[in-house]
Amino acid sequence: MKVKIINKSAFPAPEYATELSAGMDLKANIQEAVELRPLCRAMVPTGLHIALPEGYEAQVRPRSGLAARHGITVLNTPGTIDADYRGEIKVILVNLSDTPFTINPGERIAQMVVARHERVEWEETEELDETARGEGGFGSTGKA
Repeated sequence: MKVKIINKSAFPAPEYATELSAGMDLKANIQEAVELRPLCRAMVPTGLHIALPEGYEAQVRPRSGLAARHGITVLNTPGTIDADYRGEIKVILVNLSDTPFTINPGERIAQMVVARHERVEWEETEELDETARGEGGFGSTGKA
């Protein structure tokens, strides 16, 4: 699938790291390093603008290495980029660790997954079909 992109960053357009990767890394398009203090957040620009086809979205997700090693994650996970959005893609990062983290120019800060989605048309009803789970909520399946 071809997607139009305007890359105003100082770095190459996102690409898949391996043949079977689902996500492409997004890089911090910043001029100088930014310190992200513990429990603080920052909106980090990428310099990227895209035009997704109708019926698609781009999801911005955390990078597992940053999360595991440094406690850095995407605050609104997954962030959704709608097909009609044409502004710059920015990533809301949060530092959930107890130590400051430095975001460097060009650093891989998140990953983006493009996915198809459906539009819902609600059908009002008075009852729903029965299932084994029923109304069981959080933790109701008894599995960890």
